[in-house]
Amino acid sequence: MTKRTHGAHAVVTGAGSGIGKAIAAELVRRGSRVICADIDLASAERTVTELKSQGGEAVAVACDVSTVDEVGELANQARSWLGRDPDLVVNNAGIGAGGKLVGESPLSDWRRTLGVNLWGVIHGCHTFVPAMRAAKAGGVINVASAAGFTAAPRMAAYNVSKAGVVSLSETLAAELSGKGVAVTVLCPTFVRTNIFGGELIDAEARGLAQRVSDLVGFSPERVAKMTLDAHDRGRLYVVPQPDAQLLWHAKRFVPVPYTRIAGLLGRFLPAEKEK
Repeated sequence: MTKRTHGAHAVVTGAGSGIGKAIAAELVRRGSRVICADIDLASAERTVTELKSQGGEAVAVACDVSTVDEVGELANQARSWLGRDPDLVVNNAGIGAGGKLVGESPLSDWRRTLGVNLWGVIHGCHTFVPAMRAAKAGGVINVASAAGFTAAPRMAAYNVSKAGVVSLSETLAAELSGKGVAVTVLCPTFVRTNIFGGELIDAEARGLAQRVSDLVGFSPERVAKMTLDAHDRGRLYVVPQPDAQLLWHAKRFVPVPYTRIAGLLGRFLPAEKEK
């Protein structure tokens, strides 16, 4: 097993909270130096303070991943602090969105969701992968979601953004096969983070998702360790929870019945019952 996540020179986006923060912390425990990037610099700085208190090496950088110039500046700051190009990039930054039907969800919500969740990952891969390809070494971890293949109703923008991340990761893995660069895509269901507090999620959907997450969600620390271990083993897909694995197989083996059942279940959501 190649221990790419041990002693790495890493960049983690969305490191101010949730899965990103947990991955940064786990990387530090593995002896890695970590650039903690987040659109909210204060949250990234809090993460760095915690990591340094544990003896880790980390620095905070403000970055809006939906803007390619800011990702380019993140790369410049990473090279300056690390003294070299990063050999591990975790494209984690993302926002939640949901609660409205296709045709009802404002196009501005679509643009914001795709801008962060999909274009943010595209920008990260576009900016950091060429140096890894040239060096014939490194790793990329893209954080998607089970939403990328479950296609649950009333979550179209989020689903599409995460499906794009899965497809991008698969394409990148094919392009880098045999080149010494590993690619992993994380596809969890519920993780106990603050993603359900986003302004693009309707109140009803937010409350339901938060209750389910609190009840059955994995901790971000558990997901972070599973993801980094899988990356070291060279795995492309990380589908951590049993429910995610069940849905993964159902979608592939019985796609038509799966879609019909998803539609029926969607009609029991509070917002749908009110119509």
